[in-house]
Amino acid sequence: MSESGRSVAVSQYIIRPVRLRQLPPLLVAAAIASAACAGLGFGRDYEYEEQIYLDLDGSATVIVNASIAALVALRGLDLNPDPNARFDPGAVRAAYAAPGVRVGRVSRPWSRHGRRFVQVRLDVDDIRRLGADPPFAPATFRFTRSDDTIQYEETVGPPTGRPVGDVGWTGGELVAFRAHMPSRVLYHNVRNLADGSPGDIGRGNILSWEQTLKDRLRGAPLDMDARIEASSILRTTLWLFGVSTVAALLLLAGWIAWMVRRGRKSGLVARPPAA
Repeated sequence: MSESGRSVAVSQYIIRPVRLRQLPPLLVAAAIASAACAGLGFGRDYEYEEQIYLDLDGSATVIVNASIAALVALRGLDLNPDPNARFDPGAVRAAYAAPGVRVGRVSRPWSRHGRRFVQVRLDVDDIRRLGADPPFAPATFRFTRSDDTIQYEETVGPPTGRPVGDVGWTGGELVAFRAHMPSRVLYHNVRNLADGSPGDIGRGNILSWEQTLKDRLRGAPLDMDARIEASSILRTTLWLFGVSTVAALLLLAGWIAWMVRRGRKSGLVARPPAA
């Protein structure tokens, strides 16, 4: 694979104890706003960005941020990429609707580089069945659980869309496929886009594979593989917090008892009168 076809890791720090659909509406709105502002210099620009918030039971929330042109060329949606054309959110909902997949929200379009972008939010009962949803086909998703680990794999297939003509693409635009893991990452095959060296997720649990739009349009292979712990970060955090709290309470109780005994020995604490 060429250097431009390799994938990349983006280091972020996140502990995601709850599903995205459980977040307060204001936080979800903030996420949408941040995506819309990416073209204003507040983040890295992506022509197509697919984010999977995975749960330990194999269910997931999927967020797609993409230009309408990319949805047409890469995912085969029947939309008009003309920035002046009428946008029909119902057509997007119909395209993504499938058994076990619920379309939660289709945002209003925003503009960047002369193209319109949109966000689509999906709730998926079983990530392994997502490849049957036409906009994700022919991708394959695998979710395999053992006693103490979970293996997540995704293979992105070739684009299934149609040419969109001159929409201002240079070919160097980026596409990204992210997996937000619910527990500690034990292994991943993420590579840096620039030189193909192993990617580093740092302290985070977000894995990010990237390609150039040119490589994605020609169907350059993209195979994602990760292994995570089978217990959630939240469960481990709450257990540690509970143990720490109990230990602190026991220490406090011991300190109070020691102070009372010391006070009695020094006569600072009055003993009850004898009967």
